[in-house]
Parts: sequence; structure tokens; C-alpha cells
Amino acid sequence: MEFVFTGRVIEWRGPSPFYFIPVPDKESSDIREVAAIATYGWGVIPVEARIGEVAFTTSLFPKNGGYLLPLKDAVRRPQGLSVDDQVQVEMTVRLT
Repeated sequence: MEFVFTGRVIEWRGPSPFYFIPVPDKESSDIREVAAIATYGWGVIPVEARIGEVAFTTSLFPKNGGYLLPLKDAVRRPQGLSVDDQVQVEMTVRLT
């Protein structure tokens, strides 16, 4: 499954800050349809993503019926991304 969407960078403040892009509702709905065969446990979904010139692998986190795409510092910093920036994401769900 391949997706292209735009989302806003958000920050979750825990013991250390984490940055995410919420996956839009329509894309989250499509992902839920294959979640049982895509997840490797705890509801996380493995993906390959690209933001600008940076490609990376990670896993979507389930949250409130949708998903959050984690943004590692190695992805955010080279592109100067910060909270509230609008970002275009290309993403492929890796089916196990």
C-alpha cells in the first residue's frame, strides 16, 4: 500500500520530546483494513517513508483510531523541520 499525504509536525512531550506526523483519517482507515497482516505486534505498522530527499524506515504508532508517523531526528534535522511545519510524506506500508 502506497500513500502520499500532507501532515503537520506535532510534538509529544514525555520524558524526552518525540515528533510525529499524524496520518490523515482516510489513509488511517485504509491501513486499518490490512493492520492484522501488517503488524508485528502491539498494533504498530512497519512502513518505508520519504520526506523530501530523506528516505527512512519506521513503524506507525496507533493513536485514537488513527496512526502517528514518528520523525527521527535524523529525518527532521537535515530538513529543518519543527513543530507545526506542513510536510508532504510518501509512505509504503510493508506487509509481513
